[in-house]
Amino acid sequence: MFFRRKTGITVDYGLCGDGRGVDPRECCACLRACGPAVFLLHQTLGAAENDPCDPRKWRVTPLWPSLCIRCMKCVEVCPAGAVSVK
Repeated sequence: MFFRRKTGITVDYGLCGDGRGVDPRECCACLRACGPAVFLLHQTLGAAENDPCDPRKWRVTPLWPSLCIRCMKCVEVCPAGAVSVK
């Protein structure tokens, strides 16, 4: 019987999002490169709506890692080197 190992995808928010490093709303390279659409661009949970343009309130999250086909395109295109796949 074949068991597929769970894919672990992490985003370093010190390099992308949370007001540090790359603004994910301007980049979106990993979102465009990912065929299975594993990533989601969203406001940080619990963020107040006082300034929806504040980059500290946006993140790219690997919401559906079970869809990952391990092509590594997201890792290759990330200009900040913030995405890793294990």
